[in-house]
Amino acid sequence: MSVRTSGRAPGQRGELDADVIVVGAGPAGSTTAYYLARSGLTTLVLEKARFPREKVCGDGLTPRAVKQLLAMGVDINAPGWVRNRGLRVIGGGIRLELDWPELASYPDFGLVRTRKDFDRILADHAVRGGATVLQGVNVVGPVIDERSGHIVGVRARHDDGGGDEVVYRSRLVVAADGNSSRLSIAMGLHKRPDRPMGVAVRTYYTSPRHDDDYLESWLELWDGDELLPGYGWIFGVGDGTANVGLGLLNTSAAFQHIDYRDLLRRWVATMPEEWGFVEENMTGPIRGAALPMGFNRQPHYTRGLVLVGDAGGMINPFNGEGIAYAMETGKIAAEVVVQALGRATAAQRERVLRTYPGILKEMFGGYFTLGRLFVQLIGRPGVMRFATRHGLPHPRVMRFLLKLLANLTDRRGDATDRIVNALSKVTPPA
Repeated sequence: MSVRTSGRAPGQRGELDADVIVVGAGPAGSTTAYYLARSGLTTLVLEKARFPREKVCGDGLTPRAVKQLLAMGVDINAPGWVRNRGLRVIGGGIRLELDWPELASYPDFGLVRTRKDFDRILADHAVRGGATVLQGVNVVGPVIDERSGHIVGVRARHDDGGGDEVVYRSRLVVAADGNSSRLSIAMGLHKRPDRPMGVAVRTYYTSPRHDDDYLESWLELWDGDELLPGYGWIFGVGDGTANVGLGLLNTSAAFQHIDYRDLLRRWVATMPEEWGFVEENMTGPIRGAALPMGFNRQPHYTRGLVLVGDAGGMINPFNGEGIAYAMETGKIAAEVVVQALGRATAAQRERVLRTYPGILKEMFGGYFTLGRLFVQLIGRPGVMRFATRHGLPHPRVMRFLLKLLANLTDRRGDATDRIVNALSKVTPPA
């Protein structure tokens, strides 16, 4: 990966280090950087960790994410990519296998790839597209132009630089620094309390379940006698291990009092012994992370700062999927930035950049609002129990729900596509 060690002392002025600085080399940051660099803009990505690095995730990629990988030219036929046919849903004593829908807009298969590999692959792809990626660079704050109040760079520390701050300057900065997004907070952008949050915990087990044609989702998570809003998963990684975890929503009254790691241990203890989900087969610790959903940090553009991926809360409330939306918003952001920086005056550039939040709301706002209503409903144990008991026995209903929850439709598709699209369109974005 390309590495550079240039930088200035705080306050020192000079030429720009890049047209655009991208903070974070996760899926959102690397996708943004790839498209920016391919368009001819000098692009600098600053990543605080060094690859390979851990990220808490189910490692499952729906056809929506696969479409973005194909658009970037990522070789998904290379070793290490595991294909799946659809989703296996288990609950209420029923086991149902749902193939991914056959659509013109999306491929009919999903993938599994560990985040340790996946993020590195995308970062390498950004480099091949022309971006510069610096690892081990922790961004500690913005550089603000005193006259305009706009961000014009970042202050950072290299992990091999003795702790001294350096400054990187640019025409525009993209925050792709995840859920915590310290850069966004430093610019005054805080999380909205009216948006749902989730928690995911996962680990890996050496298991014969490592090779499966379906992603597997368990819809009944019990904490004693209480049915929790969320699901457990078993995703075969194809390398002798399975990613096993669970995701929970904060719409339950019990959310603040649950020991998630203990809940995962208790859940896997109910699995068949031959699957091998026992402590001695764990290949790493149980790790957890927050899931920011439904545009929980806004606006997505302000004063020279563009938000992409988890930094802007761009996780689907219906199913907790974030990678597809990280990549999609990265591509959209890059397209807007390219158009903006091609304008002749600051006022013209600002006018273009301010369209970015509206584009996101038009594409995802109504759907995410539906998702917020959905998670509020399933936060009521009676609703969750009713949905599991009466929805799962009906494959046609479940196929409709798969399209809705995974956001997989054609614009001019069948009747279920038209229903999902109409619901998203008539629901007001917020």
